[in-house]
Amino acid sequence: MNVPKIKNRINVWGYLALGYLAVIAVGTALLLLPFSAKSGKTPFIDAFFTAVSAACVTGLVPFETNAHWTGFGQAVILLLIQFGGLGFMTFVSILLMLVKRLGQFERKAVMQSVGGTFSGVKALVRRILIGTVFFETVGAAVLCIPFVRDFGWGTGVWRAVFHSVSAFCNAGFDIMGNASMSAYVKDPLVTLTLCVLISVGGLGFCIWGDVWESRFNPKKMQFYTKVILAVNSFLIVSGTLLFLLFERNSAAYAGLNFWERLLASLFNSVTARTAGFYTTDPALLSDSGSILMIILMFIGGSSGSTAGGLKVGTFTVIILGMVAVFRSKRDLTLGRRRIDNRLLFQALAIFAAYLILIVTATCLICALEPDGTNTTLNAVFETVSALGTVGLTRAYTETLGWGSKLVLIALMYAGRAGVLTLAFALGRKKSEAAVRRPVDTFFIG
Repeated sequence: MNVPKIKNRINVWGYLALGYLAVIAVGTALLLLPFSAKSGKTPFIDAFFTAVSAACVTGLVPFETNAHWTGFGQAVILLLIQFGGLGFMTFVSILLMLVKRLGQFERKAVMQSVGGTFSGVKALVRRILIGTVFFETVGAAVLCIPFVRDFGWGTGVWRAVFHSVSAFCNAGFDIMGNASMSAYVKDPLVTLTLCVLISVGGLGFCIWGDVWESRFNPKKMQFYTKVILAVNSFLIVSGTLLFLLFERNSAAYAGLNFWERLLASLFNSVTARTAGFYTTDPALLSDSGSILMIILMFIGGSSGSTAGGLKVGTFTVIILGMVAVFRSKRDLTLGRRRIDNRLLFQALAIFAAYLILIVTATCLICALEPDGTNTTLNAVFETVSALGTVGLTRAYTETLGWGSKLVLIALMYAGRAGVLTLAFALGRKKSEAAVRRPVDTFFIG
């Protein structure tokens, strides 16, 4: 009797998901070593949580990074951040190029991962590595000025390097203490340097590559680049103005003059998408400011970037679809261009998946945590921060039990690896049936 052979083929996106798990496993093992923690011991759930948060460039932590981890432990976290920020697929593509020429399937996987086109894969990977080293080096050099002044050469240089990498990778891990960057809320050099690193990392490799190739001339930029830059600028400016309005009387901005409030509002607008640093305590924000931060965390950065979230492109397509429906238009148009309607279906699917995950996780955390120790706002803030790989918290992460931490771990992993897999699966074409089903009426709205 002939038994048919069953072939279990894992596509490149499967390797991406498994790769993140492998990195997380190695990171967890290293963080469990006695010399990784200053106390000599770290509970497994907390080491696992930290490894997931670092590899998924989130920034949520069960305890303060500088106080708990030794220099070795901090170095492990930094390597996990760098790996997660560049993306596992970048490293896979380098390995593939060393052993064989990239095939069409592998090329598609690499370009989907970094948000590019089918041409110039090798040049794109080279640009990613060179650009990452350049921005992180320049950022560290600038941050050395205030940090060496405040902490001396050894500690100052290490903190400059750590925060430059963390900011560019949109990770949000800091080794400054419980108050993150609050000591520099009035320092434009630190604040603006971090804003630039976060923004460049959150734009994506292809965006700043296209900007560079066009010599900053908007007329020579690709259509996608111009749209993302415009929407991203709108979100930063509008977020800054709204934070300035909402927090005019809040405790978070106490003791700041107008220009310092403006600087703090700019930083809040930028870091919420999706870096995780803060110069004003999120727990002290007004309810309206907290909701604004949740919205910005939900939107996130650009496709193919170090940021997470729903993504600016997805958000833009959904808004265009809404406008088209309200205006009774069949096509999605922006300027003189028409956007494929199938992109709207994909965007709505990702949007629905995000909402379902957030609502489900919020309900679980509220059910798992004892009454009186949590609020719905804190739970929603935490789940959006985890799924969007942001890392901001209203002093809530450290109070959670192991069950809620597992929920956040699943969200962080889904936000970094699972949504990419979903996006690729939606992008694959399947043969349609020769005979189409009859159309019937369905009432909505």
